[in-house]
Amino acid sequence: MNTEALPQYEVYAIRYATVARKRAENFMVYDPHEGPMPMDYFVWVIRDANRDTNQDTNRDADRVIVVDTGFNEAAAKERKRHFLRCPIAALSGLGITPEQVSDVILTHLHYDHAGNIKLLPNALMHLQEAELQYATGRYMQYDLLRHAYAVDDVVDVVRGVYEKRVKFYSGDAEFAPGIQLIHVGGHTKGLQAVRVHTARGWVVLASDASHFYDNIHNESPFPIVLHVGDMLDGYVKLQQLADSPDHLIPGHDPLVLTSYPTFDDAGDEIVSLHLPPLSASMA
Repeated sequence: MNTEALPQYEVYAIRYATVARKRAENFMVYDPHEGPMPMDYFVWVIRDANRDTNQDTNRDADRVIVVDTGFNEAAAKERKRHFLRCPIAALSGLGITPEQVSDVILTHLHYDHAGNIKLLPNALMHLQEAELQYATGRYMQYDLLRHAYAVDDVVDVVRGVYEKRVKFYSGDAEFAPGIQLIHVGGHTKGLQAVRVHTARGWVVLASDASHFYDNIHNESPFPIVLHVGDMLDGYVKLQQLADSPDHLIPGHDPLVLTSYPTFDDAGDEIVSLHLPPLSASMA
């Protein structure tokens, strides 16, 4: 594919919550290191890098795409997370209103990725069909696999189906020129990552295909997993699709916030992933 003909996008990560954890809690493989390893919670925003000057009438240059929708303050209290800001209200730091969001890519339906749907009234949801089948199927009988889902969030998505607000996918797909959905599974049955063409090359939003840089680079999955083999295969797949280790963005690593340039007000905790990292490779 001629990448020169592809549009370029801005990609932002917004931190909205955090929780204290120990390093040993974040890996399936035994890790002898002691000490804290907190987990951050993010949503991501994709928008046309040339939206103010684009003359291509075949594309909607004003399209605003949100990847995952986070959880709310009530969920944070219930699960003992430190809630920093509403992830949907935090879009204002990029000059975006909830009504402007045209599309939501749901990487999967865990509580920290699929809440707040009601706050985005005009958004079409994009989801792997296998994920909704998983979240409403027989495996939800088991506490171990059900724990990371919030039934009200799943019901909101089901209501969206009946309202014709959900577009389903079955495997890898082109979402739009320069944006690809990558089915990886592993963590859940229908987990998908997002590959985005930017000025610095192809950036891959791994979401929970890899919570931390060390999960993927040390081949040691995060402990919440449906199929370990699929998760390990996903590591290989995503590294091949990212232009370098610095182009692969894990879903929960605090290093993301400190490794990329801050957008505008540092207090908003928004970083620009379409710009080169501030430090050397995180691999």
